[in-house]
Amino acid sequence: MTTDLNTSPKNSFMIQGARAMTHTSSSSSLMKRCDIKKRLQTGPGRFSVCWLVLVCVIPSVRLCLQCDLAVRHMHEDFMASKHEVTVQEQMDLTKIIDHAYITYQDTSTQLSGVIDLTTLYRAQTEYESEFRRHWQELSTGSIQWDMIRILEKGKSILKKHLEVFVAEGLCPNKCGLLFQSVMNCSSCQYGLHICQSDTPPKDCGEHKLVAHEGEQTVLDCFLPWHSLVFSAKDEFEVLVVTKDSKIVLNQLSVSEQGVYRCILLDQHGTTLSHTHFILTVIPMPTSPPKQIPTLPSVPDVDVRHVQPPKDILIIAVAFLTVLSLFGSLAVVMHLGRMALRRQRKAEAEERVENPRWRRRD
Repeated sequence: MTTDLNTSPKNSFMIQGARAMTHTSSSSSLMKRCDIKKRLQTGPGRFSVCWLVLVCVIPSVRLCLQCDLAVRHMHEDFMASKHEVTVQEQMDLTKIIDHAYITYQDTSTQLSGVIDLTTLYRAQTEYESEFRRHWQELSTGSIQWDMIRILEKGKSILKKHLEVFVAEGLCPNKCGLLFQSVMNCSSCQYGLHICQSDTPPKDCGEHKLVAHEGEQTVLDCFLPWHSLVFSAKDEFEVLVVTKDSKIVLNQLSVSEQGVYRCILLDQHGTTLSHTHFILTVIPMPTSPPKQIPTLPSVPDVDVRHVQPPKDILIIAVAFLTVLSLFGSLAVVMHLGRMALRRQRKAEAEERVENPRWRRRD
């Protein structure tokens, strides 16, 4: 993690484990323990503790509500637009506004004294909207009293947003060490607020993962308050270097189960937090080998050609000869009958014609 005077901290990631995957130019890693059982007995408490205290301040950055230039310009523009007010009324309004800035500072000091950019923007936009709407309503008859009312409204708006920020946004890390970018509402300066968690130094807990052999699992080291940076230490072996906060282990094998850890480092190698993953790989069930059924052996058969007896051949030839003779005789008889029928038909026709000629004679 690097810190620049004009930028917020930047993070990079490195994953280490049992097998190499992809590599980039990051300076962090995710690691797998070589002696799993021994390390599980000793526990994570053996890791050394090293805290880095870093404070960065940028002067002349006016970002709290009483320091916000947009709010001040809005007040100045309002004063310049009121030409009908007397000199005494202008002096009174100036004193009222200056006193309001002091109350804004006191209110923020009572609530941690810092604010982030998001909370400031919400308070600023809500106050500007209420300020413009306020002067469009009916006046009480006293411009000083009207100004006091809207400035008190601004104080309530600032307090409301600061209470939400302190309860939910300030130091969101539940573990480890965090440098949060905030604005100091007393000095109107921008800097880093040191957030130290109540947990054991830098310990962000332990996560148990269970996966089946051949499946995949995700080691996600991302935390809402930071992107973890992983580093190589001791007996751990490098798995992958990447800018992402997580790694996917595909086609898991039983040999890859063990304890992985994610370590958050700054650019100097100082450990800010660490998280452990205990990965258990369930081996695939071993089924007994299937027996292949054997086919029965084919019996020995004499395939030699069997010669039929000669008497049978003679009888078959004689039978076929007789059949052919009868067939030929049947054909001849049929043709003879057809010829005889035609002859008789012709004679009958001739007899019919001869009597006709005789009658004419």
